[in-house]
Amino acid sequence: MSSGGIKLSHVSVTARDARLLSEFYGDVFGYVERRPPTRLSGDKVSRGNGLPGSDIVSVWLELPGEHGPFLEILEYRQGADRRMSEVNEPGYGHLAFEVPDLMATVARVLECGGQLQGKTTNFGTETEPHLIVYVRDPEGNLLELEQPYRVDDADIE
Repeated sequence: MSSGGIKLSHVSVTARDARLLSEFYGDVFGYVERRPPTRLSGDKVSRGNGLPGSDIVSVWLELPGEHGPFLEILEYRQGADRRMSEVNEPGYGHLAFEVPDLMATVARVLECGGQLQGKTTNFGTETEPHLIVYVRDPEGNLLELEQPYRVDDADIE
């Protein structure tokens, strides 16, 4: 079955503090603003999302040189409290990032207010490692970091 032109537009994360969470994704992963932060409110917004009286700060971020799906961070004026989700909870699970240096990225996550969720694990082989680890951003959202094996990483003699 053909997708008929369907494509993933963006992934949205609701934040307690959009500015701080945007800074985290910029500092750790290099995200840059796709457009300036925008306030969304009024009947049109509320009709679209089904939340009466919506008043939202919307930040769009993209990876430099990438014009595909972007990361949208929303901060609702009337934000609801929530507890930290469990790894096995139904619903959206995590964002996954392929990184060139897993340990350096984990260190950066921790420096920027995130935390470890799991331990670094090799999902590949000893000769062709594929390292993964789960971490959380400063607001508790789950992230999977992956460092796949690359031929150019191997010692070629």
